[in-house]
Order: sequence, then C-alpha cells, then structure tokens
Amino acid sequence: MNVYNKSSVIEFYKKHGDAKVPLEVWYEDVESKQWKNPNQLKRDYGRTVSILKDGRAVFDIKGNDYRLVAAINYEDGWLFIKFIGTHGQYDRIDANTINLYKSKRKK
Repeated sequence: MNVYNKSSVIEFYKKHGDAKVPLEVWYEDVESKQWKNPNQLKRDYGRTVSILKDGRAVFDIKGNDYRLVAAINYEDGWLFIKFIGTHGQYDRIDANTINLYKSKRKK
C-alpha cells in the first residue's frame, strides 16, 4: 500500500518516543502489503485492527496504547492516515468522520 503522510507518524513519535519503533514497524509492514479488500487487512492484522465503514480502519499501536485511524482505498492501493493519538484521545473522536490528523496551515 502506498501510505500517505508519513510526516504525521514522525510528528507523533517525536512527542511520544515510545511509539517510534511500533509506528515504524507498522509503516514498513503496511507499505509491503497490497490489500484488495478489508478481509485481507483483517487476515493480516487480526484483533489489532477494527474495520469501519467507508474504507476506514483503526489500528492498535504498541499494545493498544495508541490508535491510528486510516482511510484505505483498496482498489487504488493507498492508505491515508487520518489520526494518530493516545487511547484517551481516540475515545474523544469519531473515527468515522475525522478528516485530518492535524492541520498545520500557516496564517
């Protein structure tokens, strides 16, 4: 899969150093995959991923200390990170509607 916005991963683990290795392992693993449907994703990640509607998935990172929400286009082979956060932060969002991990627009 082509994973968009790796900068979100880097930005996150700069603040949460214990997430660096798990996120890098996740990123490299996902980049090596070519899922064609959610069943293939579930086959590879089992209980550490939740399949949501409209091509979204929630990955448990570092034993569920962190959550990563992604939009996946199985047909075109890409994944876009929508959110990375602590379990507590994840509990305060709606993973089905969150748009971007974090916007850094210059004013």
